[in-house]
Amino acid sequence: MGSAAVTGGPGNLPAGTTSFVGREKDVTEVERLLSKARLVTLTGVGGVGKTRLAVQSAALLRHAFPDGAWFVELADLSDPALLAHTVLEALSVRDDTDREKAGVLADHLRERRILVILDNCEHLIEACAASADALLRAAPGLRFLATSRERLGIPGEHLWQVAPLSLPDPLVPLLPEAWRAYPAMTLFAERAAAIEPGFAVTDENQDLVARACLSLAGIPLAIELAAVRVRLLSLVELATRLEGGFPLPARGERGGPPRHRTLLAAVEWSHDLCGPAERLLWARASVFGGGFTLCAAEAVCADGGLPAGSVLGHLAELVDKSVLLCERDGDKARYRLLEPLRQYGRARLQDLGDEDVVRRRHRDYYLAQAERSEKEWFGPKQAEIFARTRLEHANLRAALEFCVATPSEAVIGLKLAATLWFYWAGCGVLAEGRYWLDRVLEAAPEPGEGRLKALWVNGYVSTLQGDVPRAVTLLGECRKQAGEVGDEAALAYAVHRLGCNALIGDDIGYAKELFDEARTRYRRLGEMNGNVLLAGIEMAIAAMFLGELDEAAALCDEARAVGAAHGEEWAYAYAIYVLALVSLHRGEFDVAIGCARDCLRIKRTFDDLLGMVLAIEVLAWTEAALRHWVRSATLLGCARRIWRSVGYPMFGSRYFGAPHGECEARTREALGAGRYAALSRRGGEFTLDEAVTYALDDTETEDIAPTGDIETVLTDREHEVAVLITEGLSNREIAGRLVISRRTAEGHVHRILRKLGVDSRARIAAWMIQAAVRGGRNGRIPQDRQE
Repeated sequence: MGSAAVTGGPGNLPAGTTSFVGREKDVTEVERLLSKARLVTLTGVGGVGKTRLAVQSAALLRHAFPDGAWFVELADLSDPALLAHTVLEALSVRDDTDREKAGVLADHLRERRILVILDNCEHLIEACAASADALLRAAPGLRFLATSRERLGIPGEHLWQVAPLSLPDPLVPLLPEAWRAYPAMTLFAERAAAIEPGFAVTDENQDLVARACLSLAGIPLAIELAAVRVRLLSLVELATRLEGGFPLPARGERGGPPRHRTLLAAVEWSHDLCGPAERLLWARASVFGGGFTLCAAEAVCADGGLPAGSVLGHLAELVDKSVLLCERDGDKARYRLLEPLRQYGRARLQDLGDEDVVRRRHRDYYLAQAERSEKEWFGPKQAEIFARTRLEHANLRAALEFCVATPSEAVIGLKLAATLWFYWAGCGVLAEGRYWLDRVLEAAPEPGEGRLKALWVNGYVSTLQGDVPRAVTLLGECRKQAGEVGDEAALAYAVHRLGCNALIGDDIGYAKELFDEARTRYRRLGEMNGNVLLAGIEMAIAAMFLGELDEAAALCDEARAVGAAHGEEWAYAYAIYVLALVSLHRGEFDVAIGCARDCLRIKRTFDDLLGMVLAIEVLAWTEAALRHWVRSATLLGCARRIWRSVGYPMFGSRYFGAPHGECEARTREALGAGRYAALSRRGGEFTLDEAVTYALDDTETEDIAPTGDIETVLTDREHEVAVLITEGLSNREIAGRLVISRRTAEGHVHRILRKLGVDSRARIAAWMIQAAVRGGRNGRIPQDRQE
């Protein structure tokens, strides 16, 4: 599968990099099954094309799912405890709280009509079955399309066995052009022509192609692996080798079904045709998760038997042989093994007795990358580091899993998990960060420098999640142990993060004392990084809460200057957030808006939800101070929705929450309860991107009037549909309410979007609300939308 997304509505379906051959009947049947069943599982041997069939079917069906068709790749996931995290990530759902992710996922799906592909379930079959069963019960509009070598085995599951591609009868002579009627032969022709441009199937050679495809049992992956050999072998040689020199393997799956054994035989044959160095590289590359670069391959796979200088050439050979996929990431190449080939490579690595050695090199490489990124995080490369670390997420998981599963490596696991603090806390990966920090701390309970760092990092992550009791426990343990062993750095960080908990716990005086102590300790150590900057910024917040605005501004100006000098942006953005607060308190509203928007732009780069929602809050408060009540109400609605993914609104703090409460009360009083509720609801319906775009938009006037006379824009029926959209009804629910077909309802919605010149249901609702403000026929917003 390619990495580009299929366009045409919400979702993330990958685009195929090759043509889709011979599955028309399968697609029709999968569509039929999904029309009556909420879980359809595509089963079949590895390499038979289950994933391609699932994606193609979903692409054709996505119009029936207003909330999208989504692809969840599970091949690289080995820990079932991270299944919900992985699905949420694939669905682009952010949640930085400490809630159980299975519950977060259920809440997200509950009211949606959505199709989710779970790809490669077999190694997580129990977790996938339990999760699918629970989610189907919680979300009536959810459909699952799973691919697996075995059924999930839960109530309501419908199965579709994906068969190999059809083949001619070996006993019946082929008529002219007959090969075109057999998808297996068509696939062979396309793949062979791709590797050898002059190749073509003709009436003269179609019998040879048929013999080759029959030997491969019509299994697509096996055919693709064999087709690339036309560059080296004639068709006669290829067909003869496949028929006579293609024994079924004597090891591994000897007792398995014939088609399983045929695929394994095809993979083994492809393996045997590789040179010794290519076989070794294939086996060693199986330790990567998600993909890898040339530099990673040279570091992890090379040694005396495979010189680093030769790796690029061998990678190219494996790409030419269709063993590796090469995908572009900007100006760099990334390589990836298809799952059946990765599994085969891992088995060969185990046979060689090198698995632990290579996995250790893999871990060491990504530890070194994490350490380099941690150092460079305080500098101008933060956005690049964020993108690179997210791209290597699966490899970092694999490295951490190796450390946790191998007792002798647990201490290094502490180091890796703690080093990644900038990713967990700075890039919105709090939940998974805490998961790994908890696991490594449990796996390595002995006191030591690595444990102390992991303790304060986990305390920091727990603080950001709103779990103050857990955070204080972890930080207290770190502070005590650091004092006992004289680890001044760990002590400084523990004191600093305890100050954060005092701050959100409304013990402002004590918080300021702790920040001051931490800053003194940092200076004594000569420490300077994003955390050190934050100590000054958080001390500025305490000063502001105590009414010491000049001190707060001075602390932020100092942090801003240091950040700018180093090209640092992540902590710098929090400094200008606090300056926005100070400016708001001073009545400098234009400065407050400018600082808050600058903060929001930067935090958007890092996907930092906490930073984004804090900036949006300040913008809402400032708009209220300017008596821009519509924007204030809408921004409060945006913030309310984002807070659900962050934790307690305004940390549950009286000091943080007071301006929010005052803003909400003033805005509701100015607008009236009904209009305030409608506008706040409007903001709450925005996606994160829509909310950020709205907050950064300074072109919207205080009350945007619908263009044109609404009485003449919409027909009576379209008006009815628009009112129901404002109530939040789906197309299916609208059809039921108005006793029309769903297709008719969809047609009305499309016409309304076109007539109003908007691009989303939320915009229709906003348009209707503006009409409601002005009165008139189309101003009738139902009572339950006004309360």
